[in-house]
Amino acid sequence: MTHQPRFIFVTGGVVSSLGKGLAAASLGALLQSRGYRVRLRKLDPYLNIDPGTMSPYQHGEVFVTEDGGETDLDLGHYERFTGVNARKTDNTTTGRIYADVLARERRGDYLGATVQVIPHITDAIKDFILADTSDHDFIICEIGGTVGDIESLPFLEAIRQLGNELSHRQVVYIHVTLLPYLAHAGEIKTKPTQHSVKELLSVGIQPDILLCRTELELAEDAKRKIALFCNVQPDAVIQGKNVSNIYEVPVAYHNEGLDREVLKHFNISDAPAANVQPWQELVQSWQNPTHSATIGIVGKYVGVADSYKSLQEALHHAAIANRCRLTIRWIDSESLEAKPTVLDQLTDCDALIVAGGFGQRGIEGKLGAIRYAREQGIPYLGICLGMQLAVIELARNKLGLTEASSTEFGSTSEPVIGMMTEWQQGGQVVTRGTRDDMGGTMRLGAYPCQLSSTSMVAKIYGSELIHERHRHRYEVNIGYRQQLESAGLKFVGLSPDQQLTEVVELAGHPWFVGVQFHPEFQSKPFAPHPLFVSLVKAAIARHQGQLGAAA
Repeated sequence: MTHQPRFIFVTGGVVSSLGKGLAAASLGALLQSRGYRVRLRKLDPYLNIDPGTMSPYQHGEVFVTEDGGETDLDLGHYERFTGVNARKTDNTTTGRIYADVLARERRGDYLGATVQVIPHITDAIKDFILADTSDHDFIICEIGGTVGDIESLPFLEAIRQLGNELSHRQVVYIHVTLLPYLAHAGEIKTKPTQHSVKELLSVGIQPDILLCRTELELAEDAKRKIALFCNVQPDAVIQGKNVSNIYEVPVAYHNEGLDREVLKHFNISDAPAANVQPWQELVQSWQNPTHSATIGIVGKYVGVADSYKSLQEALHHAAIANRCRLTIRWIDSESLEAKPTVLDQLTDCDALIVAGGFGQRGIEGKLGAIRYAREQGIPYLGICLGMQLAVIELARNKLGLTEASSTEFGSTSEPVIGMMTEWQQGGQVVTRGTRDDMGGTMRLGAYPCQLSSTSMVAKIYGSELIHERHRHRYEVNIGYRQQLESAGLKFVGLSPDQQLTEVVELAGHPWFVGVQFHPEFQSKPFAPHPLFVSLVKAAIARHQGQLGAAA
């Protein structure tokens, strides 16, 4: 194969949430298993510059890249399935495209021309797709939204143009659709797929491969019918049947011939065989656990499953590594505030996680859960805000600092958590202020952390220097370190300049760790994050009655 990249465009029809991101990630993993170099990108049609200011209720979690990009959660799938770190430049939105084009117009870059969607917006989209692709064999671009949405039209027009400008054997269009099953009729209906393809044809795109999501087995006559009405070959109608967990998807799509059809379209006849054995072994480990445990996740967005997608997957990776049948219990932090005691929701949890978040809602419930974990010796992991609240809880209930709080929640006489206005990144001084744009006030992306050589966390990592991804505005007030350490909260991980608190441990507790960063963003199925592996191991030990109590 030459080093000229080939482009795979993944669109969706009928309804949202069909799994375009998982399909793109799985195809990337399959091509990668054949020895090819892949890169995955996501083009989102909403007007936000990025998802950083969007509520998790609206769009799920914000996935943070190594280089500090706030991106769509599908980039997390891309990383987990391929092991390749995504970059800021792998995700764009309508808002970012328009902002860039309008900034160029203000600079006079268009020499007085009338700026229009075609060609200026579509050219900017094409520039994004084509940029920095020479070192890859396949570029997989997922187009967000659903065909027929007005917001998606510029992106569809841009990829239509690329199909004309590049050779036919350099571009393939994959359309993901739904085949609903009507129980009263006792059959799968193909008409929604036909109409979705018709909608795609109306903007000038003929799909080459149809990926048909279905609850039931798709009969051969149904495939032939879809192929006939949608103008594709029968072998290019790929069944996307529901599976029990997402890590079965690569093998399922390989067995249905998805990667084979892509290579056939590109006229690649000498491709190495796909190696799906690691995925098969992973699924086998998932399906044959030898231990059990329950971990409670206390958060304020638990009503939407995708709000903590990376955290959920990191726990699944750790469960597989420990051969554990893990039950995740989602606990609404506000519900803990409405009850006289937290015991009824937490007593059968073998470990607790207080997840990250922003704002004051649900804070008292999280503090109650942290106190319970601290006093009862339950393994505890506090992530980002979960670490900050662990500091606040200890300051209030062990040091007697009843006003201890974060300036995020309002003014306080005991600001154990506050906004740092200056820090080091890559040898450069970075500053922020309360009047900055919301994204500009955050510490984003990977930062180094120096761990104490005698700490439990250093033993877990097997290293004293780690790099983890951050997404937060507020920091532990280092001025309270001596008081907090006197109460048993050890500052075992700091930034290299010793100014920023990254990791705390509770002395005398069997497993109590708070981290300012988000370790879930770096966990992958074949490289589970050590913190989660250790937490699940501690949860198993507690479930079996083998974990010591808090001092």
